[in-house]
Amino acid sequence: MAALVGPREYSLEPQRHPSLRINAKEPFNAEPPRAALVSSYITPVDLFFKRNHGPIPIVSDIDRYRVSVGGLVGKSIHLSMADIRKLPKYTVTATLQCAGNRRTAMSKRRKVRGVGWDVCALGNAIWGGARLCDVLELVGISKNSSATVNGGKHVEFISVDMCVEENGGPYKASIPLRQATNPDAEVLLAYEMNGEVINRDHGYPLRAVVPGVIGARSVKWLDSIKIIKEECQGFFMQKDYKMFPPIVDWHNIIWPTRKPQMDFPVQSAICSLNDDDVVDSNKITVTGYAVSGGGRGIERADISVDGGKTWFEARRQQKPGVPYVADGVSSDRWAWVLFSADVEVPADAEIVAKAVDSAANVQPEDVGTIWNLRGILNTSWHRVRARRTPRRSAAGLGHPRL
Repeated sequence: MAALVGPREYSLEPQRHPSLRINAKEPFNAEPPRAALVSSYITPVDLFFKRNHGPIPIVSDIDRYRVSVGGLVGKSIHLSMADIRKLPKYTVTATLQCAGNRRTAMSKRRKVRGVGWDVCALGNAIWGGARLCDVLELVGISKNSSATVNGGKHVEFISVDMCVEENGGPYKASIPLRQATNPDAEVLLAYEMNGEVINRDHGYPLRAVVPGVIGARSVKWLDSIKIIKEECQGFFMQKDYKMFPPIVDWHNIIWPTRKPQMDFPVQSAICSLNDDDVVDSNKITVTGYAVSGGGRGIERADISVDGGKTWFEARRQQKPGVPYVADGVSSDRWAWVLFSADVEVPADAEIVAKAVDSAANVQPEDVGTIWNLRGILNTSWHRVRARRTPRRSAAGLGHPRL
């Protein structure tokens, strides 16, 4: 499909929302303001975080676009968008989160390498498209298969996006075949986002969406899908997005000793306040998000106003008007939960959030215990400081009342 990809220049980038916080211009990486992120359960497309490794690809002729499906299978096929749209359409509400979300806070403890994300390198969307398991049936792979007769055990997604990290080759990543063929895993080849044709920033015309897994595996701008014996050997699987212990740094790293990161751990963050904020009332509402990988629901979101000495439970909500129950049949198991809590703020408060998922996994207290050289998966307690403005006298002179 390379001939169908137009010139890749930063001057041809799409327009973006002016409120986005830009973490890198070329390539473009940006996230929304905290309060805007949690203003709605479904993240508007223009406020969904942007994660790129180069100029945005332009597919110049959609009628000639094809995605190939082959590898260790009996036959290979080339599918047009019309072919993919003929398959049953499914929608999945899922949160995609960059593995580097909250990297900035980790870097404050000890320097790491990577884009300096705040707490908003994630978003929740309604993805529409064909299930990957249905596509794989077209090449003779049955649902819930863990291997093909030719020894294929992994599904590799290959993009039209060419990356410096891949020595000018395409971005690629893989997932296990057993996950790809499992209807309950709800892996999609998505062509819609929030009910509209997916735009260039988010993978037009076709992308993978792998719910519950770090965003790096949901490959955008698909060119081909290959069934392979071993997991993908690309840069972003083998030399990036791996979780090393704090004792490992760039001078002693041995990449093959760790597996590529897949599911993301339980995570939460406060979004109604900045890291050091001033409030004008002793009673405020704290809001934020909580999410866990692997389809695990959020059992609890806890809030503290004294740095973690005492806690109380926040309210949780997903779809408006529908009671949220972790792992409930009416709850979106791949999606975040928005939480809120009415709190009384001391004059100088450290407000903390942590979440517990349905498997009783809880966020670690201290970022130092999970520090890693790539700054990924910072799921430590999220802390913000809130200070009250001094109460003014009746004369308005700024003196506190006695």
